[in-house]
Amino acid sequence: MTIEIHQLRYAVATADAKSFSRAAGALNVKQITLSRRVQQLENRLGVKLFERSTRGAEITENGRPFIEQARRIITDVDNLRTTASNVSCGLQGRIAVGYCSPLMAGNLRLAISDYLTKFEDVQFDGVEAGLERLFHGLHSHTLDVAVAPIGHREDGISSRRIWSERLFAVLPNDHALAEREQIYWQDLRREVFVVPASGLGPIFGNLIAARLTEQGKRPNIILQDTSLESVLSMVAAKRHISIATEASQGIAWTDLRFVEIHDLTGPARLEYSLYWRADNDNPALQRFFNLIEERYPG
Repeated sequence: MTIEIHQLRYAVATADAKSFSRAAGALNVKQITLSRRVQQLENRLGVKLFERSTRGAEITENGRPFIEQARRIITDVDNLRTTASNVSCGLQGRIAVGYCSPLMAGNLRLAISDYLTKFEDVQFDGVEAGLERLFHGLHSHTLDVAVAPIGHREDGISSRRIWSERLFAVLPNDHALAEREQIYWQDLRREVFVVPASGLGPIFGNLIAARLTEQGKRPNIILQDTSLESVLSMVAAKRHISIATEASQGIAWTDLRFVEIHDLTGPARLEYSLYWRADNDNPALQRFFNLIEERYPG
């Protein structure tokens, strides 16, 4: 029985995306090609990997251990390729950093820029993904470190608080609140919010719900399966508003207004931590820690 590496990639991508169409989009292949290769893989294994429905593709219990093993195989193959490439380019070492916040501006962009400048001999791989995929990457050794909001605890994963970023309401230019210098959570209680379904979107959704749920009535929050940039473009159409950190102001949004949100204690902020495996002894990771300690001493 021959199993090809691209079949493993298709299966793992489908498990991560929980959808054949989204997995195909992420890998830039036709959906019919991806779904056919996964079906062929299932036939060769004699195991049903996914439950298919109109909502997407959910991994089966029998498929879960296979997907985990496939993920490790892909990681090993990619690491071999990276090592070979690094040797040919004269590079020494590699670090994979995951994050779920935008790199338009802010502390994360500065930290990564500093690292790339100071350690030119290290291969730097950035991975933008949701929290579930980031922590899966840490456990499976595909990521060395992740930058994500505080409050997540998992066995074998260490963490350290690093920085915080101010939160802003993202409004159309002609919104009734757009001319204010600051607003409070309660000023937004009648609004309809749109946030991404991945990245920081679910965290924003939980935060909005926590601040604005009253007497059992939850705020109106729409999750869109698209990027933060696309969500902010929807706000310009004047049907919804959104939430973003100060890092999202790294580019000019001519049709939008970012207004700082306050609570009773001052500006609302989103706190971030570094997360990594306690047994990760990658020298390139230690260099990253040293740089973070210099810029943001604990």
